Amino acid sequence: MTFFSEKPVTAADTTFFQLRKDIVEGDIAAGSKLSETQLSTKYQVSRAVIREAINRLEASNLVERKANVGARVVSLSPQGLIELYQVREALEGMGARLAAKNMSDDEIADLQQLLDSHSKKVESGESYYQEAGDVDFHYRIILGSKNQHLISTLIDGIYHLVRMYRVQLGMAGPRVTTAFDEHKHVVRAIANRDEELAEMLMRRHITYSMRNIENKLQHVAPITKKVR
Repeated sequence: MTFFSEKPVTAADTTFFQLRKDIVEGDIAAGSKLSETQLSTKYQVSRAVIREAINRLEASNLVERKANVGARVVSLSPQGLIELYQVREALEGMGARLAAKNMSDDEIADLQQLLDSHSKKVESGESYYQEAGDVDFHYRIILGSKNQHLISTLIDGIYHLVRMYRVQLGMAGPRVTTAFDEHKHVVRAIANRDEELAEMLMRRHITYSMRNIENKLQHVAPITKKVR
């Protein structure tokens, strides 16, 4: 089967993807000011290319502009987390419901295979960190909804901001096992075509994840370096 995958088409795309990755993973600190001059030197591209990338990052909610301040990477805060995850819970819950209805048997089998591949990390006690795109459990379910408006709202709108919280304050310790178990229950509900249960389990999973990250945020503020 074929999955949606972002691939750079132009040099500007390549710069945008790299800048976005560096922000999501914390190589460019949350809350830091973005200098077109410094970034153009760092990525060896023109300021116009950097300006375009920053505009695209603003549309993805990773960058914000303030009067007399300029462009800054968004800060990770408890209030920002709550507001973001309230939206995420509703939309991804709907996505799981639609996935239970619309995913093909082959797509569900591929989703289960993906989850099996993640089990090695869980068994080894690693942080349950998932790369972006098709190897991300949540991303697959969003696509599996087959609802283009929902996909656009999540993938283009908040997906990478959600990843920023997930990556920089990723799951570790007991949360790794419980989150993985929650993923398994969601997949089982989708495989059973139980739309109501799939939505309920996904919403509950995201609520638990929010509480986990919120607890970490209270002990790490402000975030000034990459955290895994």
